Amino acid sequence: MKIVYANDVVYKYAIGDPSARGGAERYGWYLMKALAHAGWSVTVGAQFSLGEGETRIIDGVKFLGLTRRAHFLLDWYTFLRSERPDWCFYQCADHLWGPMAEIARQLGVRTAFSVMHDMDVQPRLALWHRKSWWRLYEWGLRRSDIIFVQHQGQRAFLPPSWQAKAYFLPGIVPLVGRYMPHDERRKTVAWVAVIRPPKRPDLLLEIAQRLPMVHFTVCGAPSLGHWDTRVIERLIAQLQSLPNVHYRGHVPPEEAIKVIGEASLLLSTSDGEGFPSVFLEAWAAGTPVVSMKIDPDSRIMECGLGKVAGSVAEAAEAVRSLMASPESCEAMGIKSRHHVEEVFSETSAVAGFEAAVTEAMKIS
Repeated sequence: MKIVYANDVVYKYAIGDPSARGGAERYGWYLMKALAHAGWSVTVGAQFSLGEGETRIIDGVKFLGLTRRAHFLLDWYTFLRSERPDWCFYQCADHLWGPMAEIARQLGVRTAFSVMHDMDVQPRLALWHRKSWWRLYEWGLRRSDIIFVQHQGQRAFLPPSWQAKAYFLPGIVPLVGRYMPHDERRKTVAWVAVIRPPKRPDLLLEIAQRLPMVHFTVCGAPSLGHWDTRVIERLIAQLQSLPNVHYRGHVPPEEAIKVIGEASLLLSTSDGEGFPSVFLEAWAAGTPVVSMKIDPDSRIMECGLGKVAGSVAEAAEAVRSLMASPESCEAMGIKSRHHVEEVFSETSAVAGFEAAVTEAMKIS
């Protein structure tokens, strides 16, 4: 089987570019690499990172420089015509997915769309850019052969007629050979995210102010396109003014993982996610998660992988109590590590992907 995808940030992750950021793109790289290891022919198109027609093979994945025409859809058409894949893959809500899926179908290429945020299954609300063009995105979902979801709550939001083509696709997280025991850790709380409104860094600020004796390490640069510049500058200045907060800005992906692996806890203040890749990275490192809202399929609560809080006060208390009990963090960390080993491996993701492909091909 042959599959194609087009994404420049996936290429950045593949080459270890420290400027790469985005959980969806990081997962896109892990998945493409896993499929290549499983015997798929995988090509990822890059518009800007490679010269036109330039190719590079990394971990079995072929990266191909696209033609950089006036519009991406022209590149997409040429890309599919030249590669002649069985399947094409795409992630995240985008108005372009409608015409992309239609072009693929006209060329006889099956389509797989991967939901990466809970809003992705609500087309009217999903788009960050060109919001009024949501019907194009909805058309892409309608025309997709497969819709991959991250948890069962996402499937429930889809129209009943689409749920039959929705399949669970687990995330992938690399496992280090040894993770740090909690009695050797830095006794810090990690907060790792691109700083934008849905991540609620304002709540992080409130929690840090309530816990002056707890040290926080904050990794993430602001996404200025979503903010009033004065608001984000004021927020970052407030974080930097707190003696118990070490604000590091953007750090390379490997450094962020190191910060998480040395912390006692990962704190999530986000009020909108899918299945955060940073949760998987924390659990792989044996680091429990304290989340204010996000708990896909109730895994944190039901599997003992951390704590879920409904308010700033509850989150602060959860952080305080766990920081006072390294033994509890260690026990949760062991459960967390076992959970990702069982559910979020390359093998599990490939099995889920191939099972969906097999079913979709029977239907068509």
